Amino acid sequence: MWRTPADRLLIRTAKTNVGWSLVLLFSALGGSIAALVLPAILSTAIDAQTTGGDPGAVGRLAGILAVLLLLDILNLLVNPWHVSTLTLVLRRDLLAHVLRLAVHERAAFTTGDLTSRLLTNTSEVAGVVPLMASWLSSLLVSGGALAALAMIDWRLCVAFVLGAPVGAVLVRLFVGRVSPLMTAYMTVQGAIAGRLMEVLTGLRSVRAAGTQQREIDRVLADLPSLHDAGRRSWLMQGKLNLQASFLMPLIQVAVIGTAGYILLEGGLTPGRFTAATAYAGMALGLFGQANAFMALAKARAGARRIADVLAVQGVSPGWRDLPDGPGELVFRRVTVRRSDGPVLEDVNLVIPGGSMVAVVGASGAGKSTFAQLAGRLLDPDHGEVLLDGVPLSQLSPQALASAVSWAFERPAYLPGTIADMIGFSSGGNVHTAARRAQADAFISRLPHGYATRCEDAPLSGGERQRLGLARALAHPARLLILDDAVSSVDSVTELRISHALARHSATRLVVTHRASLAARADLVIWLDGTGVRAVAPHAELWGSPEYRRLFVPVQEQELSRAS
Repeated sequence: MWRTPADRLLIRTAKTNVGWSLVLLFSALGGSIAALVLPAILSTAIDAQTTGGDPGAVGRLAGILAVLLLLDILNLLVNPWHVSTLTLVLRRDLLAHVLRLAVHERAAFTTGDLTSRLLTNTSEVAGVVPLMASWLSSLLVSGGALAALAMIDWRLCVAFVLGAPVGAVLVRLFVGRVSPLMTAYMTVQGAIAGRLMEVLTGLRSVRAAGTQQREIDRVLADLPSLHDAGRRSWLMQGKLNLQASFLMPLIQVAVIGTAGYILLEGGLTPGRFTAATAYAGMALGLFGQANAFMALAKARAGARRIADVLAVQGVSPGWRDLPDGPGELVFRRVTVRRSDGPVLEDVNLVIPGGSMVAVVGASGAGKSTFAQLAGRLLDPDHGEVLLDGVPLSQLSPQALASAVSWAFERPAYLPGTIADMIGFSSGGNVHTAARRAQADAFISRLPHGYATRCEDAPLSGGERQRLGLARALAHPARLLILDDAVSSVDSVTELRISHALARHSATRLVVTHRASLAARADLVIWLDGTGVRAVAPHAELWGSPEYRRLFVPVQEQELSRAS
């Protein structure tokens, strides 16, 4: 019984595309059988030439060599294709699971670490099929060769078996000890990749601050640990090779010496002596595969790292379609907790369909968490969120994507042109959405306008935000969520955007730090770090000094920018 998720993943991978796995397995086993038959036919051919035996032995020898060649060619063709297919399946499944993770679940893994698991560990796990085929083949060859030695003369089998248990113990100890080392190596490698990704993403800030050397030191801080884990695993492999290099020749010499003694007694023909020598080497093959054992350890370590991600539950997809409605959003006894306490607790409120609602609060008050709940990037620990009477957890991914449109503080570029980015998955009017987001003017000044490729467009933070907002406005959704999506635009542009938002027919949930934007909303939801402190128009809340203090830092930044 397979006891760990990593082992179960390896078995599940081996069962994927099982037809080609069987082809690979049968080609390996067929090659093993042919290899076992070869010394026997060679023995017959030698004896035929020396004693005038079976004249057809040479023809059979040529035939078995041809079979070995054909099976080897088949293995060379199927092996890389099948491994690449399994790698693709693993990567698709892992990526699909990562995309289902809630925001806080995704934050547990750095981008670089996930990239390492997705690219490196999946290919190592996919290699388990040829590895298993090779092992079964080696087991068949070794066991068959041992049986052949016994058939030639039982004393040859005894000479081999005396040393074999020592080799089996060495192999078992190696696999058990090197697997944790490989896991540690891959974990440190993933951490280094994560920090490297952070530095590459913020390269301009690093250069501007003159902290290149400090960041290099930070990225490579775990390099000694990586070196130590790699050095210990390779030393262990070298130790196994060294031990095997002493043990295997001793066993082989014992078998060959015994065969020579029997030959001198007249109990063996020259051909059978040659076969015994060949079978002795073949029987030792299972103990001489240190590289295969290392590959197995890497496959298990890679499977363990993939299984760690798959073990995170993620957001389960629903199944229902969404009926027609105005976009009414309802929170029923919603609670979200973290390790240090509740972020939102027992939240009950109704956001009327078609209204514009601002979400405000101090830093860490739960504004982004509230927005993530509204669009089901996050499920509550308790309670439920409903859109037009349907719990978001019951909506199918297609229904949810059609109903909710997002704009974020740091919108990500996507492959393709500016037009492709704005129209991503929406099918809406790109130019109209760009004009509403106040993006049409600067897009038109780009070298190729809307046909400019994203990576060739040097844009400011505010311009990028307007592209993200245009993408959200192009999507014909009933719920529009803006998570601090205009924080980097100037006041005049923000005023024009707010007028466009006021004319939008969807329910608009706007996370903001700007008093001017909150003032134009129909309602303001004021969060205080544990729940909803108040729900009221901005004008009513403005009388509270604590409420006014929420916007003082933003107002000071705007005055400083204007001066």
